[in-house]
Parts: sequence; C-alpha cells; structure tokens
Amino acid sequence: MCRDRPRWWTELLLLVVVYGAYSGARLLARGDVSTAVDNGLAILRLERALWLHPEVPLNELFTQEAWLGVPSSFAYASLHYIVTPAVLVWLFRRRPLHYRLMRTWLLASTMLGLIGFTLLPTCPPRLLPGGEGFVDSLAQYSNYGWWANDASAPSGMGDFTNQFAAMPSLHVGWSLWCGVALWHYGSRSLWIKSAALGYPLMTTMVVMGTANHYFMDAVAGVLVMTAGLLLARPMLRLTHRLRERFGGVRPVPGTEHDSLPSGRLVAGGTSRPRDDRAVARHNGPAREPAAPPS
Repeated sequence: MCRDRPRWWTELLLLVVVYGAYSGARLLARGDVSTAVDNGLAILRLERALWLHPEVPLNELFTQEAWLGVPSSFAYASLHYIVTPAVLVWLFRRRPLHYRLMRTWLLASTMLGLIGFTLLPTCPPRLLPGGEGFVDSLAQYSNYGWWANDASAPSGMGDFTNQFAAMPSLHVGWSLWCGVALWHYGSRSLWIKSAALGYPLMTTMVVMGTANHYFMDAVAGVLVMTAGLLLARPMLRLTHRLRERFGGVRPVPGTEHDSLPSGRLVAGGTSRPRDDRAVARHNGPAREPAAPPS
C-alpha cells in the first residue's frame, strides 16, 4: 500500500461515525410541520418573484412522461448512495495524494448541510398543501421501485427519515463533488469528462423534477459545497498540528495541502528523489577551481 494512503479501517470508522452523527442529528432536527411548510412556501414565492422556478415545468414533464419519471425516481432514490461512495473509494485507491483533501471537503460540506437542515426545516414541493400543483413522482411510480410516499426511503421506513430536510440539497452538493473529482483526477477521456459534467446537471434536474427540492435548494447545495471546500484545507492543517502535538505520525508532505516533495514527479503520484550522480553525468565532470596566479 502506498505510504501516502491512510489506513482503510480508520477511514471507514471515520465515515461511519460522521454519517451516524449526521443521520441521528438529521432525525432530531425535524422541526414542526407548520414552520417547514411556511419556509417552503416562502422559497416558492421568492422563486416566482424572480422567475426562477424550473421545478414546476420539470415536475409536470416527469409526471406526464413515465419514460422520464421512472428512471428519474430510481436515480433520486439510489445514485447518491452508490456514486458518492464509489468515487470516494476510487480516490482512496487511485489518487492517494488527493484523497484526504477530497474526503475532508465532503465531510465538511455534509456537516454544513446538517446545520441548514437544523436551522431551516423546509417542506419539499411534493409535501406542500394542495393548490401548488406539484405531484410526488416517486409516489406516482412507487409500483416500479422500493419506495412509497417517503421520498427515497424504502416503503414503511418513512419514520426513520426527515421529510423536511430539503434545504440545502445534498443530492446536488454530493453530485457536484463527484463531478469535480472526476474532472480533475479522472482520465482525459470524453466519457469521463462528460460524466463529470453530466452527473451534477442530471441530479439537479432530477431533484426538481421529482418535486423533492426547489431550485433554491440546489443553489444552496452548491454554496454549501463551496464553503466546505474553503474549510477543508484549514481543517487539515489543524488536524495535523494536533497530531504532531500529541505524538501522532507526521504526514508525508504532498498528501494533503503541502507542496510536493522536491524531485521529479513520476507515474503513480510518488516523488523520485534527486540523483546527484545523474545530474553530474548530465552536466559533465566537475571542474577543479583554477589555481590562483603566482
């Protein structure tokens, strides 16, 4: 295993603890229904005033055209559970020099999203009172999948989810993170670049078309990811200082936010130490200093 890569079991434990805390706090931060509905209606009024409400025509399209609504329902209910961990594992195995920064960015943004759920419980479009015109497409196509009237939760498990955690949209935020990872660290093939751009755009349309998020939720998801990225490097530096102070192992330079070690970068992300003999061969034999004139 590359020495720059953290231990897999410590990473797994960290992710499990953070996700457990996220899920538990998400349930505790449900808020009251009236506040969530008021917040949802306020967002909808703001969008209408700004002429920014693409969720309305998208939801109409998804609920009228099953060939769009069914795959979109599957995408909303499953892809963020599959693609995000897959990209994280890929970074761990194939891009160890960049893994810590990307992992910290994802976790910091997720915790910021939790703050948003806590401070601003928001009713999604599909749960707004009658008269707003939204249709829950996942409920409409529930006979095709494992969900019912509880968004992406399996049928009968709605009590284990927070139905009012719409602001910000971490579906959009996590898909943006995946897109950035693929764009910067993936291959240069057209397929990878297309996936890096297409996955966040597709996710944004899906969350609105299924009536699970407003356009402003998607914007907030992007803002949360931006803030998480700005916090990631300071968080890494603080963590490293604490590890050094309490006797932790000093990280190898170049694995998180430091500059790469001196020397030439070779395939695989490792640095080859400078070979003074090769330099001497390149520059020719060393010259003796000229004798001073007598």
